[in-house]
Amino acid sequence: MQQKEFHLNDEVEMKKQHPCGTNRWKIIRMGADIRIKCMGCQHSVMLTRAEFSKKMKKVLVSNGEA
Repeated sequence: MQQKEFHLNDEVEMKKQHPCGTNRWKIIRMGADIRIKCMGCQHSVMLTRAEFSKKMKKVLVSNGEA
């Protein structure tokens, strides 16, 4: 399976919708864990890198860091 590419400040679409009605999130912290912020209600969630990779559907807006 191909490794998904994502960077800090990218906007991503998750597989499941947030209770506020959107599935658009922004990556606000990267490390061993990844913190994402809901673009609808500004709620933030921290996930492990493996869990995030599994739940992410695609990158909507890329920051383009190398």
